[in-house]
Amino acid sequence: MFKEFKEFIARGNVIDLAVGIIIGAAFTAIVNSLVTDLINPIIGLLGGTDFSGWYFVLSGNVPEGASLQAARDSGAAVFAYGAFLSAVINFLIIAWVIFLLVKAVNRVQSAAIRKKEAEAPAAAGPTQEDLLMQIRDELRAQRA
Repeated sequence: MFKEFKEFIARGNVIDLAVGIIIGAAFTAIVNSLVTDLINPIIGLLGGTDFSGWYFVLSGNVPEGASLQAARDSGAAVFAYGAFLSAVINFLIIAWVIFLLVKAVNRVQSAAIRKKEAEAPAAAGPTQEDLLMQIRDELRAQRA
């Protein structure tokens, strides 16, 4: 069983996946900072509003105008739809940034492939005359 586990871990796919998860976690911190520290304030300046504090009380006593955190701390059951809307908006922004990143990486890879193909010599194939002679010889062999 240990041998099988060792073989499983040694596969390239597992190691690639582990590296991808680690880089993804680090990238998540960068994208979250981009959204929280740069994009959301710009949206706020453009007339947007912070949805994260929007809620209504399902049960319990919460003072009028209390923040979402104060309502939660009071033990009341709150329906925090604003936090959900903020999470959806953040997801859409993060998904857009990742889409742009993947698109840029694909463009760079495509350029590298085109460059490599342009530098590679063209494969010399048989000429049209060679192919016609092969067909002629096969037809002669069939008749004989």
